[in-house]
Amino acid sequence: METLEIIDALYTAACEDLNLKQELLNTEKEAVPLKAFCDVARKHGFMLYEMDVITAGEEAHAAMKRSTNGGGENSPMLDNQDDYYSMLIGSLKQ
Repeated sequence: METLEIIDALYTAACEDLNLKQELLNTEKEAVPLKAFCDVARKHGFMLYEMDVITAGEEAHAAMKRSTNGGGENSPMLDNQDDYYSMLIGSLKQ
């Protein structure tokens, strides 16, 4: 399973399980939030590691830049839009 598929499955599971959702939201308070997030994910059976999340974000950002004339100032991507941890946490807060 690809990293984005795992993140999507984790999001779906968290929407259905309030305890998992709260555990994931609590990772924001940790000294190293991404590590804590991945630890919670693995505890619940989602094989997710920090470098997987970081790499997926970097790959998505690179693809976006390539598709928008090389990115740079003209790139429509917002700050942290390639940060899947922040995006998932933000979605769970809604």
